[in-house]
Amino acid sequence: MTNGRSSSRAGVFAVAAGTDRRFTGPATGGERPLLAAFLADQRATLELKCAGIEAQLSRQAVKPSTLSLLGLVRHLADVERRWFRKVLAGQDAEPRFSSAVDPDGAFDTGLSGPGAVEEAWAAWRAEVAFAEGFVDAAPDLDVEGDDAWRGRVSLRWVLVHMVEEYARHNGHADLLRERIDGAVGI
Repeated sequence: MTNGRSSSRAGVFAVAAGTDRRFTGPATGGERPLLAAFLADQRATLELKCAGIEAQLSRQAVKPSTLSLLGLVRHLADVERRWFRKVLAGQDAEPRFSSAVDPDGAFDTGLSGPGAVEEAWAAWRAEVAFAEGFVDAAPDLDVEGDDAWRGRVSLRWVLVHMVEEYARHNGHADLLRERIDGAVGI
């Protein structure tokens, strides 16, 4: 025991037994349902790590880093927007929270003030809904789009990349949340 807390990470992150909706997707079957389920689990993990501390989401808890849970939500809204709307759907969809002039805007600009948390979650949910609809409507995982960074990419690649992107940032969210209120878990 350290600082009055158990050092065990075995407990589930603030989730009552039997209520965790993550990791319940298929473990066999087609590639699309498996990839979509893994991505949905990672998205749900982000929501879980941010739950119940709305007033503290903008706290940049590990100085000098500007990482915050709210910044992660905003960043991931932009990432969802980029890969699904801009690259795969070919829409003219600029990032909501960052720009060429302010590439770290999701983490550095507009994190406080009335409505900042609600705006971030609304943007993230809109982008997730678009992405889920795009994946459901795609004829197959070989749908492709052009990206300035990677070149030609497939929906399959984007889904794998998004699982990786969320997994990395959910690790950051673990540390940020523990710093904010001591909550730990998966």
